Amino acid sequence: MPVKKMAKKNFASRAKKGGQVKTFALAAFLNDFGSDMIYPVWPIFVTSVLGAPMSVLGLLDGLGDALVSISQAVSGYFSDKWRKRKPFIWFGYLCGSASRVGYGLSTVWWHLLPFRVLDRAGKMRDAPRDAMVADASSKANRGSNFGFLKAFDRLGAVFGIIACILVINWLGYRNLFLFAAIPSVIAAALVYFAIREDKPARGKIAKKFEFNVFDGNYKLFLASASLLALASFSYSFLLVFANQEGFQIALLPVFYLVFVIFQSGASIPAGRLADAFGRKPVLALSAALWAASCLSFLYLGGLVATFVSFALFGLHKGSLEPVQKTFVSELAEKRYRGTALGVFQMAVGLCALPASLAAGWLWDAVGSAAMFWLAIALTAASIALLAFVREKR
Repeated sequence: MPVKKMAKKNFASRAKKGGQVKTFALAAFLNDFGSDMIYPVWPIFVTSVLGAPMSVLGLLDGLGDALVSISQAVSGYFSDKWRKRKPFIWFGYLCGSASRVGYGLSTVWWHLLPFRVLDRAGKMRDAPRDAMVADASSKANRGSNFGFLKAFDRLGAVFGIIACILVINWLGYRNLFLFAAIPSVIAAALVYFAIREDKPARGKIAKKFEFNVFDGNYKLFLASASLLALASFSYSFLLVFANQEGFQIALLPVFYLVFVIFQSGASIPAGRLADAFGRKPVLALSAALWAASCLSFLYLGGLVATFVSFALFGLHKGSLEPVQKTFVSELAEKRYRGTALGVFQMAVGLCALPASLAAGWLWDAVGSAAMFWLAIALTAASIALLAFVREKR
């Protein structure tokens, strides 16, 4: 093939891949616009409107992730095996939309259980989508692309929270949940009609999933990430903690907005730093920010300090996920990339239930300070384990 023709073909391929990343970013924006419209009022809806105790809030926040997190590994594996990723993505968005309709129609807290599971089942989209983003990227820009995706995801959350603040008193809880279902339907349609999936080059995939396709380095990182996930109880506890410290319910969406703004702002710089200086230093810094946020909630008081605590939490979350996904996609062979991302997300999801259950139990039995100290100890253990993971160059 002539050099000029080859260069033109490569340019067209890069442009197509860049367009895919932008389309996924827009879909993530729409989905999180809907989901984060309800997140600021979710803990108050569960505990005040439906009358559930804190332990039930912990159960609800952890149960969905734990029960359906295996679907992320399954969707990652089968997207590798069938070489079809797109159906998992648009169907996942539809699951999230349907769950919000269910929330809006629930009258007692146990009605929320199946819809919470359905909501988290929508996360089946993540591993196949992230595999497509990783395939559309190079070593030099993979962290930046994941950061870009996460930034748009969180930017949608910012607008969703602002919408919540503006319309909650007008719509009420239930109508807000129903309205929040609409953007995810649009996201599903966008992926269905705008993404064109090329069939990857054939390669051998195990007929059944075998964990030994991953090396010890990947498994060591999985252990480190799982410890950090065990340390990361649901954001709902932070909002209820702020409420019990004397802040009015009307301020809680504002605290959550601060968290999301800093989360959105951290994603792209974190991805670029990971591309420039390596994945491990940024991951260690992100984990340290979570410990700093816990200490801030424990020892600082007042309005400004609470804003700082939520800002640190946002910096932690914004810098963590895109770099974790970048690292995982590079620790596994390309043909197992969807499976590797799915197993990673399954492991983190399975840790969500004990993390939030333990936080809820400690809060009810000992006091809120105990859950923060447990989180700090587990975070320190996660950082120590991360030091032994080898970063591929």
